[in-house]
Amino acid sequence: MIKARYITENIYNDLKDKMVFVGGPRQVGKTTLALYIADNYFKSYQYVNWDNRQDRKDILNSVRKPEIKLIVYDEIHKYKFWKNYLKGEYDKHKEDFDILVTGSARLDIYRKGGDSLLGRYRYYRLHPFSLSEFLGKKPYYAVDKELNFDNYSKEYDKASDLLLKFGGFPEPLFKQSEKDLRRWLNERLDRLVMNDIRDIENIRNLSLMQVLVDLMPSKVSSVLSINSLREDIEVSHKTISSWIDILERFYYCFRIYPFYSSKIKSLRKEPKVYLWDWSEIEEDGAKYENIIASHLIKFCHYLYDAEGYKAELHYIRDREKREVDFLISVNKKPWFCVEAKKSLGNVPASLLYFREKLSIPYNYIVVQEKGIDKMQKEVRIISFDKFLSSLI
Repeated sequence: MIKARYITENIYNDLKDKMVFVGGPRQVGKTTLALYIADNYFKSYQYVNWDNRQDRKDILNSVRKPEIKLIVYDEIHKYKFWKNYLKGEYDKHKEDFDILVTGSARLDIYRKGGDSLLGRYRYYRLHPFSLSEFLGKKPYYAVDKELNFDNYSKEYDKASDLLLKFGGFPEPLFKQSEKDLRRWLNERLDRLVMNDIRDIENIRNLSLMQVLVDLMPSKVSSVLSINSLREDIEVSHKTISSWIDILERFYYCFRIYPFYSSKIKSLRKEPKVYLWDWSEIEEDGAKYENIIASHLIKFCHYLYDAEGYKAELHYIRDREKREVDFLISVNKKPWFCVEAKKSLGNVPASLLYFREKLSIPYNYIVVQEKGIDKMQKEVRIISFDKFLSSLI
């Protein structure tokens, strides 16, 4: 049975006065979400997919069903003039029907020049299932306050192991079959490069870009070195940079950057890279850090897309190479930091240093061991299943 996703109500409410765009990685459930909203909130709707030949004709000829209340456009960003088309449809028919747009490439085009749709739409990023969403729960939180762990129960224990193993994408997560996971990963990655990216981007050598995709899981959680990748693949620095930008636009990976503050000698340009699907990462420590990063970036994106908070995910590192894995800030002000550890140990000196220097209100060490929740040197040391229960 198809269930509502964590942004369902937000999207429906925004459709009342704007177009809504939903971006996200291939097979994360964008179309399923759109059709759930159409089926459950609208008396009549029309779904059109740019990849379907007849639907393309209907789009270009403005063929639509009578008395529809919603049109769902899927993958319309593959049409060269999609922005002008949607602008015209919205300006002409905004009182007649609502418009919901989904796509596996970034639709948040307002950051670029040209014929902007700014003011006519809201943009949401649909993420894979987090632990709370997998269990059908929505945690309570208050920005700038201590995270709330009241939702936590024993069911989070087993569910966290499944999520770590199978990832957060609906098909492998709900099938829970190792064989199906392997097959799904192979198909998804091949289609990402050979279909989705090829259809939109002008890539001269897709086979070398596939090599980059194969290398990316080994780069997770470390500072991303373009020079190292350039040497491995034997292409130019500019080419590697361009390809990583493309992979990020298509929601294969995301980068987080150091938090800048005049209070510390912070680094400014060196990003770390993580994958939207942590299930393809083989190294246990990197996979564990990635699942935490994915939950935190989903939380930040929700706060920004649904509630308008300028929430950002960073890591902290200074020129003396002191480092903390993650920091969430709101309006450039630190809210809480997170250090990911496989097992319980001493509180790292770097966390204590940055806590004092940056006046970070809440500080967590998240360990993979179960049943841990204690305070040490004013730092909360907590099991990762309980910590993840506090996030959207």
